Amino acid sequence: MSLTHSFGLLAHPDQEWEAIRNESESVTRLYTGHIFLLALIPAVAGFYGTSQVGWQIGDGQVTRLSIASALQLSALFYVAMLAGIFVLGKFIDFFAATYDAVERTPRGVALAAYTATPIFLIGVIAAYPNIWVNMLAGLAAAAYAVYLLYEGLPILMKIPEERGFMFASAVLTVGLVMFVALMAMSVVIWSIGVGPVYVS
Repeated sequence: MSLTHSFGLLAHPDQEWEAIRNESESVTRLYTGHIFLLALIPAVAGFYGTSQVGWQIGDGQVTRLSIASALQLSALFYVAMLAGIFVLGKFIDFFAATYDAVERTPRGVALAAYTATPIFLIGVIAAYPNIWVNMLAGLAAAAYAVYLLYEGLPILMKIPEERGFMFASAVLTVGLVMFVALMAMSVVIWSIGVGPVYVS
């Protein structure tokens, strides 16, 4: 049912969040039926786009990564997405009591995973690494993911909308902090020799 939920969130999010709450999937099932598969979309598309298509700035030369480098970076990105969903989900569960969530079943990973669905799906655009196209598509996906977060959190956690707004804002802040931390980690990883290797 996980993939059905993923596409249902794009068509009728309120009804789909209710269905997700009623189904109460385990973390293992979420990963095997949803996260492992959807997180592959941006990773594989990014590998293809950076190693086979390449990108250019203005009228400059087309730049590509070596296959080994693109594979390595795509694998790291994939692992980072899997870990990020889990960590964010655990944060949501940990702070649920602070916002007087009625629902005591841990649902943080489900909220994080399904909220990230638009970002996973739009990741296919990475197969065509044009900076403006990717940026606009990424912004649209991120905006819809934020909408899903604010819409779904009160439903999934069974809390009033006004308290859900504050909770969702806290989750969004943590997500942004995690994103910045990931960027910082990327710089550190590159500095120890795991950075991109370009080919002409």
